[in-house]
Amino acid sequence: MKFEAPMLVVDDINRSRAFYCDVFGLKVVMDFGENITFDAGFSLQDKALWATFIDAEEKDIVYRGNDMELYFEEEKLDEFMDYLKSFKDIEYLHDIKEYNWGQRVIRFYDPDDHVIEVGESMTVVCRRFISQGMTIEETAQRTMFPVEFVKACL
Repeated sequence: MKFEAPMLVVDDINRSRAFYCDVFGLKVVMDFGENITFDAGFSLQDKALWATFIDAEEKDIVYRGNDMELYFEEEKLDEFMDYLKSFKDIEYLHDIKEYNWGQRVIRFYDPDDHVIEVGESMTVVCRRFISQGMTIEETAQRTMFPVEFVKACL
């Protein structure tokens, strides 16, 4: 068996398509009208059609479960944040936060209240620590990555 891709159910497929294309620069690789697939490896499905697939009422499909997220990485997180601010209707779960291992991330909702996380790649984190004067060993300890990974980031 092979896992293929996640799919998000959405109220307005055109609104969601525009969001993912505009905010993340994703490209649509398959468009079936009520279902589209992005080059990032996930799909959107129209809520009304999805309800028929699972023999449910549309009212039984609820959003904002806060129990999963789509995770993206961005090499230039601060520049992305400046760009993201141009979208006035985005609701943020939190501003940029830095975790113990040094990665900085932001989380927000898409138009149907699916959680989106955008984080720095760990390569960027390692390079940042080295540029701030940390040794390779200190960087490996802080990030919890092997020394070989840190060296490969440089």
